[in-house]
Amino acid sequence: MSTYTPHTASDIREMLDVVGVKSLEGLYEGLEGIFARDMNLPEGKSQQEVARWFEELAARNKVFGSVFLGAGAYQRYIPPVVKSLLSRSEFVTAYTPYQAEMSQGILQAIFEFQTMITELTGMQVSNASLYDGSTALADGILMLSERKKNKVLLSEAIHPYSIEVVKTYLLPLGFEVEMIALEDGKTSLTDLEKKLSDDVFAVALAQPNFYGVIEDAAVIGEATKAAGSGYIMQVEPFAATLLKTPFDCGADIAVGEGQPLGMPLSYGGPYLGFIGAREKLTRRMQGRVVGKTQDAQGRDAYVLTLQAREQHIRREKASSSICSNQALCALTATVCMAAVGTEGMKEVARQSLSKAPTNSWR
Repeated sequence: MSTYTPHTASDIREMLDVVGVKSLEGLYEGLEGIFARDMNLPEGKSQQEVARWFEELAARNKVFGSVFLGAGAYQRYIPPVVKSLLSRSEFVTAYTPYQAEMSQGILQAIFEFQTMITELTGMQVSNASLYDGSTALADGILMLSERKKNKVLLSEAIHPYSIEVVKTYLLPLGFEVEMIALEDGKTSLTDLEKKLSDDVFAVALAQPNFYGVIEDAAVIGEATKAAGSGYIMQVEPFAATLLKTPFDCGADIAVGEGQPLGMPLSYGGPYLGFIGAREKLTRRMQGRVVGKTQDAQGRDAYVLTLQAREQHIRREKASSSICSNQALCALTATVCMAAVGTEGMKEVARQSLSKAPTNSWR
């Protein structure tokens, strides 16, 4: 079997001429002196000695039974069935199905995830997941963009990381991001109404907000709609089971972070973004939408109804630059929500509410 090399001899010669050396070996000239000197390193150890050394270091760590990090990273109970099902090889090894309809099991799992997100948010459509909650917010705002409007209003009580991600997305595109002030820990309706104008295409807030306060989301929605702007809510999945749905609050789009849905805290990831929207925005939604139909024999069949974002299709016209749909994380959330159930998720929310300071949930 011949060895494939991406560069021809002339390619290599041209690159070496640019660098100013005569051969590939010349790239390493001068390194001998670095390795020849005394590095003051200890003697090598056997594998068992190294393992024992790391165990001794680990034993010095303080291990807490509970994690109180919060701020979007939550240690929730994860039913054992979640890890058991996710360890199946057909799920762990599954990536983007380029012949999607051949992967009916994966498509069905995504369809179930979409269904659960629409039930959770009250929205009419959902996609096959996004990268994380912060990028979901930025992507959702871009869905609402209009040609003749260039300003977005963000509540100051949105997670600060999400605010930074939104700015990273929008400012290079020429959009203006303005913050809505707070009043008693909530988004100020007075400040919102003062800043709403003809050039505002989106208003965004978090429910509950970053400080754990329940926003007057429906009131904010009414003011936003009266001004002719789009409305997007970033929600926490468990809290969403007890609170008024984003749809009922007048939101056009609901987004959120799915990490609490079966994903353990693992030094910052992986996380999962979810998004739901009104039906009129389906074709503006990033990522993939799996639909359900019937085949010629009348059997249920799942198909990729929409994949508007993918770079291999739209490239420079793509509405997002992130092509990962977090399929395994979405499956994790699906299994977790199915295992915990509707009443179980409400009970988690009630338990969280009962343990929160009484002055933070109003």
